[in-house]
Amino acid sequence: MPTPKVPHVLIAEPDPWTSDLLAQLVLDVHPDAKVMQVADGREALARCKRGLPDLVIADGELGGIDGVELLRQLRRHPRLPALPFILISARVDATSVRAVRPLAPSAYLGKPFNAAKLRKRLVALLPAAEERAGRLEPALLIDTLAEYLDSVREEGQGAPLLGDVREAVSQSLQADQVDLRDLDEVFSRDPQITARLIAAANSAAQHLGMPCQTLAQAMQRLGITRVLNLVLGMALERNARLRDPRLAELAETVWRSAQRSAELGYWLASELDLDAELCYTAGLLHNIGELALLRSLQDWQDAGGSLGNEELEDVLRRRAASFGSALRIRWRLPFGLRELVAAFHGLGRGVFSREALVLNLCAALLRLPNDQPPASLLGERSARLLRLDPLLLERIPQRLLR
Repeated sequence: MPTPKVPHVLIAEPDPWTSDLLAQLVLDVHPDAKVMQVADGREALARCKRGLPDLVIADGELGGIDGVELLRQLRRHPRLPALPFILISARVDATSVRAVRPLAPSAYLGKPFNAAKLRKRLVALLPAAEERAGRLEPALLIDTLAEYLDSVREEGQGAPLLGDVREAVSQSLQADQVDLRDLDEVFSRDPQITARLIAAANSAAQHLGMPCQTLAQAMQRLGITRVLNLVLGMALERNARLRDPRLAELAETVWRSAQRSAELGYWLASELDLDAELCYTAGLLHNIGELALLRSLQDWQDAGGSLGNEELEDVLRRRAASFGSALRIRWRLPFGLRELVAAFHGLGRGVFSREALVLNLCAALLRLPNDQPPASLLGERSARLLRLDPLLLERIPQRLLR
């Protein structure tokens, strides 16, 4: 017996409270539904191109492109004549209604909408489990992988990484504005985060006095910046879990590279009395483009696209850098952090911070063949500019290099 397909519902609504209310109404009707919430019409269209939902609920006055234009663009496509679409608009005059009618919305509701009436519409428009059982995944709106990758790279958030990575990056960059009590309330709901932070606080490097037994104790010992960086690492690790075995293996390699870079950067910066947490963050984010690209390729296959081995190698070689650049720009990472990420990949001309030199040295250390000692890098430009003591390179823990 085929497994019922989980209904996917896209909500395009700029007001967070209204968006959450719409999501709750959908989940009341179908608790198993996967609800995607966006606040911009262009991002909504980009989501539809990546994989069609079973239903779109859109505000008529969206930014980017409004709800009517979103509906118009979806109706233009010959593959989508029957895509259910609920439009909620403040424009309920006869002229506006007549203008939308040729686009055949499944429902046109005025603001403020009646929740009970909308719920009835949802019951009628979202297919029951037995109806979904034999359905195939919807066809892609985009015909080629190249066009698809161009689309997702340019969408509102730069690439389709899971939302918790964006949130974790944002928190890490605003550590000075975060209260430990607020973090305790949020992180205590996630047992994996709780366990990881307590373990980190009780590690040999942090162990001072009595061991930590609670999340609050662990966060107090670690400090806000360290906590947020550890959570960022966990968010990246979760993003590396993909279904395609080829992509999963590559994503695991990308994640391990990020983790080693972060830990090595942290160790070197600490030894040199530099900003260790900043180096840790940069190490985690240096290959974020590769991870975003791999998740995009998983989404492409989930929506029915094909991906051969040669095509996979070619895409990774040509696209990873542009995905990383798009993310760093879209997320508005501070220039200092972007400088460190760029330094990992190479030093150009100009004056560099000592932290940037540390990231460049990290890359050289991680590329070093197993039969060559770290001290062989004393002639590297970054090592010379840092004026490293040769003994420092000899003290690097082997676990950070292999």
